[in-house]
Amino acid sequence: MASSVKKGIPLEYKGRPLYRKDNIIYYGSMSDKYIVMLQVTDTKKIDDLDVATRVSVQLQLTDPDLKSRDRIVKKTEKDGLYSAMDVASVWLERALSSK
Repeated sequence: MASSVKKGIPLEYKGRPLYRKDNIIYYGSMSDKYIVMLQVTDTKKIDDLDVATRVSVQLQLTDPDLKSRDRIVKKTEKDGLYSAMDVASVWLERALSSK
């Protein structure tokens, strides 16, 4: 997996791209109508790793003409990154299939 990142191939989860900037992860493509923003709000140290313990999940419209607060369609908070990604994938799949 690490070698694919070095070659410029983005990470994917369930066939959709993942982009990370600091504690924010964007899931989906900006060319679609919706994207999910996951923000790690709390972490804990396990050995030498910071592990996400609280993650904010927001389903957002990608329309650049809307104000940032008007882009939010749904939001929730989850304990852990796995739970957050699970919700994110379901929300994004449903939103994009209801075109």
